[in-house]
Amino acid sequence: MKRLRRVLEKSWLIVALVLLWWFASSGSTNVFFPPLSVILDTLWRDLSNGLLIGYLGFSLTNLAVGLAIAIVVGIGLGLLIGEVRPLRDALDPYVSFARSIPQAALVPLIIGTFGLGPGPKIYTIAFACLFPILLNTIDGVRGIEPTIRRFGKVYRISPARYFRRVVLPGATPQIFAGIRVALPIGITVMVVSELFAANKGVGFYILNSSSTFQMAQTWAGAILVGIVGYLITLIFFRIERIPLRWYFKSGAMAQ
Repeated sequence: MKRLRRVLEKSWLIVALVLLWWFASSGSTNVFFPPLSVILDTLWRDLSNGLLIGYLGFSLTNLAVGLAIAIVVGIGLGLLIGEVRPLRDALDPYVSFARSIPQAALVPLIIGTFGLGPGPKIYTIAFACLFPILLNTIDGVRGIEPTIRRFGKVYRISPARYFRRVVLPGATPQIFAGIRVALPIGITVMVVSELFAANKGVGFYILNSSSTFQMAQTWAGAILVGIVGYLITLIFFRIERIPLRWYFKSGAMAQ
């Protein structure tokens, strides 16, 4: 009963908005605002015939590879920069400058420099996802209790073990928070990168449909991106609870 109540509490608003959209658009003759029933029929048709499945697979592969690169580089650099203060002080202006650059503005530059294909799109996604992970990792390292650091020095733990057993676990909650922030950014840049010189992907599907005034397909692609993004976020919430079980338990006990 409690689980049903939680589901209703979380889903009532989205159900209400979908019903409102459905009835508000049911008699629409506007080319740019087709009925929701037509949009969903178009979405189901292009999923069933495999067109959107192939495009979605291409897009999600780019997202996964780009995010993986950002995670490896962001965590590695974040642990090092957060732990070594002189390095942090020296790199802080450059990190602040790079994070201030709009990621979407770099898409045409990167594609123009590196050419067509999935590579430039992956680089763009990786760059966009890097800074939330990097900055959260740095903050996580800096937030480790001084007492814990002193224990590591007292017991003369080797640097490799110190990073693996002290620094990394202490920064893990912040690292996962950074990945959580990076996910929607990566999805947005994934779509934007496919608006430039692409012949596949969900972004290409949206752009091609819009340019040929197939607005039902345009809306279908946008809705698909939203659904996929929401599902990815839900899956990530489930995954992060495995390594952070101790963290969520401590928070529940504190309450």
